[in-house]
Amino acid sequence: MLRNFKHGWLSRFACDRRGVSAVEFAFIAPVMIGLYLGCAEISDGVAADRKVSLIADTLANLGAQVTSISNAQMTNILDASSAIIAPYSASNLQMKLSCIKIDSTGVAKVQWGASRNTTARAHNDVYTFPSGSSALAVPGSWLLLAEVSYAYTPTIGYTISGSLTLSDKMYMAPRISAPSYGDAPAVGCT
Repeated sequence: MLRNFKHGWLSRFACDRRGVSAVEFAFIAPVMIGLYLGCAEISDGVAADRKVSLIADTLANLGAQVTSISNAQMTNILDASSAIIAPYSASNLQMKLSCIKIDSTGVAKVQWGASRNTTARAHNDVYTFPSGSSALAVPGSWLLLAEVSYAYTPTIGYTISGSLTLSDKMYMAPRISAPSYGDAPAVGCT
């Protein structure tokens, strides 16, 4: 009887190695596909976050280069900054640009604000610097503050589900003098 077992179909099945690679592939393929999709999704999220930082930098930089900004010029600045988000949707992008004056006592107040897809900071609102940025509150100085927020929704949704808010802010000193904007009072260098 033992002899029949050695030469029977069960013995042949146990010794057959022809389908081993297919079985191994069936076990490994879902893991490899998951790793690939996860890496692609995380890379896409990092790229979107980098674009948010570039938008904040561009918005502050374009505002800091001039001494006066008309409404049409502000529209151009916001358009140019929001174009950076491509190929992602600009409809999820919120931007603010504010001019902040720090008086001789160190109190920071908004002189003017402009925005897209969100509410701008209002004239004379007191601005409180977040912890770690308080060294920027130099009495008698001016700063331009660009704030950008983007609701990132992953394409695949494998690793990250739902929406993730990416945000950044950039402070920049005016290059020539603090710019005036639209109907806001002229601010000058005083």
